[in-house]
Amino acid sequence: MRIIYLHQYFNTPEMSGGTRSYEMARRLVARGHEVHMVTSDPRPDAQTGWRESLEAGIRVHWIGVPVDNRMSHPRRVRAFIEFAALAARRAAQLGGDVVFATSTPLTIVLPGVYAARRSCVPMVFEVRDLWPEVPIAVGALRDPVTRWVARRLERFAYANATRIVALAPGMKEAIVSTGYPAARVAVIPNGADLDLFAVGDAPGRALRANQSWLGDSPLVLFTGTLGRVNGVDYVVHLAREVARRRLDVKFAILGDGVDERRVRALAAESGVLGRTVFLLGRRPKREMPAWLSASDIVLALFTGPRVVWKDAVQNKFFDALAAGRPVANNFDGWQSRVAVEAGAGLILHPSDHAAAACALLEALESAAWIAGARAAATRLARDLFSRDVLAGDLECVLTDAVADGRFRTLAFDTKRVGWGPTEMDDRHPAPH
Repeated sequence: MRIIYLHQYFNTPEMSGGTRSYEMARRLVARGHEVHMVTSDPRPDAQTGWRESLEAGIRVHWIGVPVDNRMSHPRRVRAFIEFAALAARRAAQLGGDVVFATSTPLTIVLPGVYAARRSCVPMVFEVRDLWPEVPIAVGALRDPVTRWVARRLERFAYANATRIVALAPGMKEAIVSTGYPAARVAVIPNGADLDLFAVGDAPGRALRANQSWLGDSPLVLFTGTLGRVNGVDYVVHLAREVARRRLDVKFAILGDGVDERRVRALAAESGVLGRTVFLLGRRPKREMPAWLSASDIVLALFTGPRVVWKDAVQNKFFDALAAGRPVANNFDGWQSRVAVEAGAGLILHPSDHAAAACALLEALESAAWIAGARAAATRLARDLFSRDVLAGDLECVLTDAVADGRFRTLAFDTKRVGWGPTEMDDRHPAPH
């Protein structure tokens, strides 16, 4: 197949951020498919116009439309729309057998639908976050008109998708509740990359030897964006409570974002900055295996209403499993339940930091628990979340979509979504 893959936030391992699209795409290439990735160029000096590169066999088409979480919401929306317009034309020019559009942002569906219609091929839509519920819940979408447009865009995405990929069972339930047929929704969670992260203890020992502040101290690690959804100030509150009981436990924060200054100021005010809490900035993906190898427990954090985290599928969770490291979540959602039920993690109290500190220390101080949790994490990564297996699942979804025939719209009842009828492929009538 010739697959046109649309993802505005595509990253390679040399970049910081999630690499799900890279890992899926390179495995599709290895299976004999031709993959064209259409994405934005995050380099500060990115030129106008398109540039192309070959990344692990993936033909990547980059366009210089900068966007990051430090931008204001209106500026980010403008960047989303600008990218959608440019990507639509590029993707349509590439042709292909199937268009695969992955959110976020939800506006990625616009170039997906345009390219699929122009080429008369099916579109498969991947839902990574439930839009617009999550941005509404965190206050990113306050204007009633914007919310209305976002909800219409969500329904438009579902109506124009031959298949949908959801990253968690709860996401599938939400999609099906709109009237979309359950048989056409596949759950393919984020994956654990054993090839990259299962490196053993040696890289961690080497990293510790080069970090004078760390040495042999227990290490609790957070990696990712310092933004409103993650609530990384939780690390500071947790570290402060732990320091009242033990001073040798270290907390490393790898990442940046709009909340970095606030978190740093809070750590300084709390007296833990540079003592037990270390903000180390963004790190490329290739450095993560050593940091995970050096860690004892990995933190996965969320804040805000339940809709934000109940179906969480964080990259850091699966990276930790692949590295054989237990995960401490501060929310009771899908991924935290997976970890606890498998014996690969624990759930910390989201607001009682003293109780959370006691639970964390109890885990750190039990060599038997740590050993059992590490083994359980490795089993989860190998048996349930292997990227090789999940890439095979995605290949089946794309193949099935192509087998359905040419691009078709409205895969579910138009009365339920409030969208008018459009032409359909008469070989595939809408399900009732």
